[in-house]
Amino acid sequence: MKIAIYGREFSAATLPYVQQIFDELNKQGAELLIYKKFSQFISDKVRHVQMRGTFSHYSEIKGAVDVMLSLGGDGTMLDTVTLIRDSNIPIIGINLGRLGFLASISKDDIATAIKSLVTGDYTIDSRDLLQVETDTPVFGDENFALNDLTIHRRDNSAMMIIHAYLNGEFLNSYWADGLIVATPTGSTAYSLSCGGPIVFPKSENFVVTPISPHNLNVRPVVISDSYTLTFELEGRSSKYLLSCDSRTEVIDCSMRFNVSKADFQINLVRLKNESYLSTLRNKMLWGIDTRNY
Repeated sequence: MKIAIYGREFSAATLPYVQQIFDELNKQGAELLIYKKFSQFISDKVRHVQMRGTFSHYSEIKGAVDVMLSLGGDGTMLDTVTLIRDSNIPIIGINLGRLGFLASISKDDIATAIKSLVTGDYTIDSRDLLQVETDTPVFGDENFALNDLTIHRRDNSAMMIIHAYLNGEFLNSYWADGLIVATPTGSTAYSLSCGGPIVFPKSENFVVTPISPHNLNVRPVVISDSYTLTFELEGRSSKYLLSCDSRTEVIDCSMRFNVSKADFQINLVRLKNESYLSTLRNKMLWGIDTRNY
């Protein structure tokens, strides 16, 4: 199997797990293409790295690998989305970070997970993305997000006003610190911490969640992902922040932009012993009596 590997710099405490990952991949005879910066970082830290080459851009792996292996947490997984794009390469994440909804394979299951991956003992879980379109390109050809798109104030303590339209019809004016548009995948991320609901994959919905709204009667709204949202900004500042997952750009107050469903999906690898429900229960500690801890 041809496997692309993406990772970030890690601490010394994580090194034994990374070493185990490469040892297991070598044992299974996998052909490895490693992200160039990560390859340089591990060159004097990880032993016996047998790789076919390195890559820096999605064009170098599109059609050339069978799966992408992400080493880290959910932020690392989101980074891989910009490398995968519309290539349909499946992604699996080994969680070397903390919570890990996307990177759902724990450090204790490395050997089993890699064996299942190489032998093809897994299923594919396709997830929808958001895309943002602006008058002037802000994110270039990386104008998509698997988790969420966020509008946020930048350089002062004053609230911003976000005028939102749904398919051209006025929805609401949000007096707030910002606004999140989340996919079902992103409903367990920033949106959840701001009071948004958990939305199951395949629900064909987006969630619009205000960040610290001035009016307490303003609540998250669940809409069909077939709709197009349009936003206009107003406030004391002339500059605001616009984020697609972990990528953030400064935008002008006069900019008007549209948010809709992207025309491609991202394929997540799910091992046979895991499911969205099991991940949700484990990460949210559902069904556990916390009085015993």
